[in-house]
Amino acid sequence: MKKNTKKLIISAGILGVGFSAIASASYLLTNMLVKVALERDGIDKIKQTPKTRRIITGFEEDKGFMDARTSSAKNLSQKEMESVGITCFDGTKLIGHIYPCENAKRIIIAMHGWRSSYGEDFGMMADFFNQNQCTVLYVEQRGQGQSGGDYMGFGLIERFDCLDWVRYANERFKLPIYLAGVSMGAATVLMASDLEMPETVKGIIADCGFTSPHAIWKHVANNNMKLAYGIIGKIADDMCKRKIQIGTKDYSAIDSLKSTKIPVLFIHGTDDHFVPITMTYENYKACSSPKKLLVVPGADHAMSFYIAPDEYKKAVISFWNEFDEYVYVENEKTNTKK
Repeated sequence: MKKNTKKLIISAGILGVGFSAIASASYLLTNMLVKVALERDGIDKIKQTPKTRRIITGFEEDKGFMDARTSSAKNLSQKEMESVGITCFDGTKLIGHIYPCENAKRIIIAMHGWRSSYGEDFGMMADFFNQNQCTVLYVEQRGQGQSGGDYMGFGLIERFDCLDWVRYANERFKLPIYLAGVSMGAATVLMASDLEMPETVKGIIADCGFTSPHAIWKHVANNNMKLAYGIIGKIADDMCKRKIQIGTKDYSAIDSLKSTKIPVLFIHGTDDHFVPITMTYENYKACSSPKKLLVVPGADHAMSFYIAPDEYKKAVISFWNEFDEYVYVENEKTNTKK
């Protein structure tokens, strides 16, 4: 009996040490991943190579796309633009760059994605915007580029930054406003869609946006990094709350879209390995306002304009034509044009 008891105690001790080691390893791994996800300097925690980028994004870099992206970003940086700044809701200083258009008919507020830049995400479409009478305010998202902030919020915080930029643009330009976003920038403008916007905001163009931080983190962990997300997800959510005071499950694009009045053009590529197209389908289904959907066959993440520029331009121009004079009549619960 004593021998059996001793064996049980030893076995329990071994199991305890094993579980403790697993928990410790899970914490250390999650801590590193959350730093990479949220902290401005977090990417410095890992060696940046095509392989590590592939592990995170789930796809091999397309050389033609990357070359076009780099070239167009450089071209946009050489345009004559006005750099402007605002102090947003929490006191963070944010920077934007206005690329003016003579006789502009509308304003585009362009929000770039995670660990990206306005040039990389919007450089290819910059001339298209300009040639179609759009003055563009290219925003540098918090925690990135020249804007302030130590953390990125995967749209949870940036949605309020978006509203502050809308107020700035509305006061300055008095023109129809469209919110455009790519990847995390798309999630940002979608999460902002139920905030109290001026009626000059006519529409949203959301290119490959995710549903929520929790959903995209889980997808990347499970599908791209081949990690079980159970324990990691719980630890990651707690860390997120400590860093940015809101959890990964506390808000989503779906929550916002259920009550939005702003028309939305959803765009997504069928071969997106970073943000699966199913997330846009979920967002589209949840959207309560007038909505359009452009699906681009064969396009991986943020590659829709590169793969199908003509279809992309046609969809956006049609969206503008339909909603430039759009107004929501709340008391009648109907949508009409002026």
